[in-house]
Amino acid sequence: MDEQMTFEAMGEDGITRLVAAFYRRVRTDDVLGPMYPADDWEGAEERLRDFLLFRIGGISRYLENRGHPRLRMRHMPFTISERERDRWVLLMRESMDETAVPAEARLWLGPFFEQVADFLRNHPGHGG
Repeated sequence: MDEQMTFEAMGEDGITRLVAAFYRRVRTDDVLGPMYPADDWEGAEERLRDFLLFRIGGISRYLENRGHPRLRMRHMPFTISERERDRWVLLMRESMDETAVPAEARLWLGPFFEQVADFLRNHPGHGG
């Protein structure tokens, strides 16, 4: 399984539904929710959706609107330790369950999400 096969299994609609389910969880999450500006939920959802559509489906909307992803730099203002990383992955797994992401797509998405979450860690320890 690779990006192209994952995109074929999910399509733009599937990725959009996954991201929407994820942000429904984040809004009420006691660990991740406070990290987001209360007036930019729609923007945050759009950015993640467009990033995933770019990374998985090759759709260039993210690059056209934001340029190179520069994920570490964009996430540096936030403390991301093991706690935040683990919660992000958990909420994404729950969102994949809710939106019935096909098993074959999860074979690529699960490790991809874990790798990205690990990459964004910028604080040692477990957080608090």
